[in-house]
Amino acid sequence: MAKKKITSQDIILAYMNFVLENGEKPKNVYMFAKELKISETEFYQHFASFEVLEQEVFTAFFSNTLELLHKNKEYQEFDAKNKLLSFYFTFFEMLNRNRSYVTHVLNQDKLGSLKSMSSLRKHFKEYIDGLEIDSIDLVKENLNRIKAKSLSEVAWAQLLYTIKFWLEDTSLGFEKTDVFIEKSINTTVDLVASKPFEGLIDLGKFLFKEKVKM
Repeated sequence: MAKKKITSQDIILAYMNFVLENGEKPKNVYMFAKELKISETEFYQHFASFEVLEQEVFTAFFSNTLELLHKNKEYQEFDAKNKLLSFYFTFFEMLNRNRSYVTHVLNQDKLGSLKSMSSLRKHFKEYIDGLEIDSIDLVKENLNRIKAKSLSEVAWAQLLYTIKFWLEDTSLGFEKTDVFIEKSINTTVDLVASKPFEGLIDLGKFLFKEKVKM
């Protein structure tokens, strides 16, 4: 009977399980491959290193989120703000299901170098660009160009801050993260459309109440 060919998904799941069961990443590819009953060569056919594999975990969260969203016909009809809200709620549900792994990896990384999220950053920024979020028309053309270039970076910074909030959220079902997502997305999109004040006050009150250090 022919041996079943291992897939990238198989390796990712095995890696996540190893990290959760042992509290650390495998010592080296040889030992990890041996545990999977595959050769090092087979591992390297899918991933160049554990670092690349960790990046692909977060990319898979992103890809699975978009796959679920695109299966929903209503999502296709949403405006940019509601598409972004749908993305956030679906993406963070994905993180909730894998919280133990995500918490371990990001606490190890301290959100400093963000190597494990570098691939996610690229895909997320492309997603933001594709939403074509309406922004206020500025008088000076060069300011328009700056704003267009910075929007995806602002969105990425917002996603990182939301992940930080989620990591520290101790509410049941992480319901405070849901509130934070709704308030922050509404405020950000309104800022881009130059309707900031009410949203900023609302978000500010929430953050002050939760004693979040900006």
